[in-house]
Amino acid sequence: MKPSCVVWAEVTIVDTCSLSGPHLSSIEHCGVILRRSVTPTNGSRVAPLRELEHLMPAPQALVVSLPVEELRNRISPLTGVEYVDWNFSTPPPREHIDVVVLPYLSSMHPVLALSQVSSQLVQSPALGYDGIEELLPAGVTFANGVGVHETATAELAVTHVLTAQREMHRMYRNQMRGYWDQEDHFVPGLADREVFVVGYGGVGKEIVRRLECFGPRVSVFASRRQIATDGREVYSVSDLDEALPSAEVIVLAVPLTAHTRGLVNRDFLARMADGALLVNMSRGPVVVTKDLVREIGRLRFALDVTDPEPLPQDHALWTAPGVTITPHAAAGSLAMGPRMLTLIEEQVSRLRAGDEPLHVVIRT
Repeated sequence: MKPSCVVWAEVTIVDTCSLSGPHLSSIEHCGVILRRSVTPTNGSRVAPLRELEHLMPAPQALVVSLPVEELRNRISPLTGVEYVDWNFSTPPPREHIDVVVLPYLSSMHPVLALSQVSSQLVQSPALGYDGIEELLPAGVTFANGVGVHETATAELAVTHVLTAQREMHRMYRNQMRGYWDQEDHFVPGLADREVFVVGYGGVGKEIVRRLECFGPRVSVFASRRQIATDGREVYSVSDLDEALPSAEVIVLAVPLTAHTRGLVNRDFLARMADGALLVNMSRGPVVVTKDLVREIGRLRFALDVTDPEPLPQDHALWTAPGVTITPHAAAGSLAMGPRMLTLIEEQVSRLRAGDEPLHVVIRT
C-alpha cells in the first residue's frame, strides 16, 4: 500500500499570494479556494494551510540603530523591530540598517559614515540640515527632527529677550559685587514693545506663542506674504526694509538658505533703531559678523549662533557691551530625549505599516 501524501498546491500559492507574515490572511483566503479546486487521489489529503506556516521564512526584523544609551534604555520594544547601537565612532554594526538615527551633530563628519551602510531612512535629531545634502551618499532618505527642539529653542529665545529687556546683566554684576542699587531704573521690558519675529516655521511659531504672554506688539515676517494656517498675517522679508526702524526687538528664526545667508548685513543693521535688540536663534551666517561688530554700542545683540562657530576666544564679541552669547545651546534641554524617542517610535511604526516617514527633507 502506498503511503498517503499531503497536497498543498504549493506552486499555485506562491504564484498568487504573499507569504510574508502580515499577509497570512490572504494565504488563508487562497487556501480556501485551493481546497475547493484540489481533488486528492491515491490516499492523499488536503492539509489546512496553517500547516505551511512553519515552512515559510520568518519576516525580517526592522533594524534601527540608536546613537546613545539613553534612547536604547527607554525605547519601547516592538515585535519585529531590532535595535542596535551605533554612535558613529565605529563602523556600522550591519551592512543594512532600516532606520539610522544620527547623533546630535557637533560636526558633519559622522554623516560621511553613511556611505558604509544602506538604509530606508536616516533620522536626524536636529531641525537644521544646511550643508548635509552634499555629504550624503546616493539613495538616502533624510528626515529632520521636527517636534524635538522647537520649544527648547523658543525658551532660550525668550530668555535672551527678557534678559536684555529687563537689564538682568546689570543686576547680576551688582550681585557679584554685593551691591544693592537703590537708584530707580525703568527698563524697556516687553509690554507694549514692537517685536519682530523673522521666520514662522516651527521655531518661529513657538517663539511668538511665548512672547505674546508678555504683551508686546508682535509682527511676523517670512519668505512671502501669507495668512498662516493659524490665521496670523505674515509679512514678507522684503517688507522689513520699511518696517525695521520701528522694531525694538528682532528675533531671527529662519533656516540657513541661499536667500537667508547674509540677510542681516550692514544695510539691515543701519536701519535698526538705536538701542534695538537683535536675537539670532537661526544660524550664524544669517548675520554678517563684521557688519554686526561695527554696530556694537549702538545696538544690542543676543547670539545663540555665530559665524564663525565656535567663536574664537579673542573675538571682539565676547567682551563687547550689550552683547550676550550662548554657545549654540538652544537644544540643550531635558525635553530633547523624550521628544526624540517619540519621533523615532513614530517613524518606526510608519515604516512597519508600509507608510511614508514623516518630515523628509532630502532624497538623494
